[in-house]
Amino acid sequence: MARSDYLFTSESVSEGHPDKVCDRISDSVLDLFLTADPYSRVACETLATTNRVVIAGEVRGPASITPAVVEETARQAIRDIGYEQEGFHWKTAQIDVLLHAQSAHIAQGVDASGNKDEGAGDQGIMFGYACIETEELMPAPLYYSHRLLKLMAEDRKSGKRPEFGPDAKSQVTLKYVNGKPVGATSVVVSTQHHEDVSQADLRELVRGYALQVLPEGWMCDDEHFYTNPTGLFVIGGPDGDAGLTGRKIIVDTYGGAAPHGGGAFSGKDPTKVDRSAAYAARYLAKNIVAAGLSDRCTIQLSYAIGVSKPLSIYVDLHGTGQVDEAAIEAVIPQVMDLSPRGIREHLALNKPIYARTSSYGHFGRAPEVDGGFSWEARDLADKLKAAIR
Repeated sequence: MARSDYLFTSESVSEGHPDKVCDRISDSVLDLFLTADPYSRVACETLATTNRVVIAGEVRGPASITPAVVEETARQAIRDIGYEQEGFHWKTAQIDVLLHAQSAHIAQGVDASGNKDEGAGDQGIMFGYACIETEELMPAPLYYSHRLLKLMAEDRKSGKRPEFGPDAKSQVTLKYVNGKPVGATSVVVSTQHHEDVSQADLRELVRGYALQVLPEGWMCDDEHFYTNPTGLFVIGGPDGDAGLTGRKIIVDTYGGAAPHGGGAFSGKDPTKVDRSAAYAARYLAKNIVAAGLSDRCTIQLSYAIGVSKPLSIYVDLHGTGQVDEAAIEAVIPQVMDLSPRGIREHLALNKPIYARTSSYGHFGRAPEVDGGFSWEARDLADKLKAAIR
């Protein structure tokens, strides 16, 4: 029997967190290639440390995208995040670009040829999840963790809150009663700050954002509200801790409320099912919940390198379903082509829409007019409902 009363915690990290700096650079490089050629192949990894960035990986795209162009793209990404510190500055950091051509052996498995459709870029399992805890159909602890840091970052970048630095982390623990969140039992925020700001003043600034983000009456008591628990946090970002692409996959997805297949998203073009199939799984799960077929839904998809169709489709409605899981599993291939090509075309993924996904979550965001976050649309709900009933 599932537990109905419990505490659950999720965390988020800001766009200035060292790992997120790397995700942003990798996705900015991806957007650079997709702008020049929508069918570019990119697998870009970034490492960042004190005034040093290393960009490596495999690409296939226009010759016009030289290492110098990639370097300038990385500098602009760092500048937009807000790093102009002695130990990490967009203008003075050494940036090494070590991208090389995609392996021909990988390409032959992925490329379409003759009667062979485009295959998956790798084997793997991908998960999608949705629930009714928030209007965005996302787990509440992660949603509020993201929202808190996003508002702080917006005010920092606008100049309203110059006290804040780019690097920050949040953590929200919610109490669940009868399976529903009812309030926060603790809130943790660690934020980089200007050296002239006192910890007492910083605490009150952060408290305002927590009160703004959480529903009325949900704020935890003062004893369990933590701001910079270790004290000063002036040195931040890659100068304080090395960063690497793909190390925040739980932050990127569902905050631990649902499984994760293990593959990171950032820096990967949409032929990589690590990314595109995870987006498709979220899209399907969200539309199942939006259709009223369940209150919670987890979907697993699996793929083999070079094979176009998924090897398996698994649906779990967590005991909240209005229909049988097997019925949904049978209907899914009828309403959406889950081959890599089918996913890319259905969700229009061959666009430069990825740098914006690199912080504050890939899911629970509003679809955008240029195609960004297309996997968050609810346009499949009626079709799913009609197919099943």
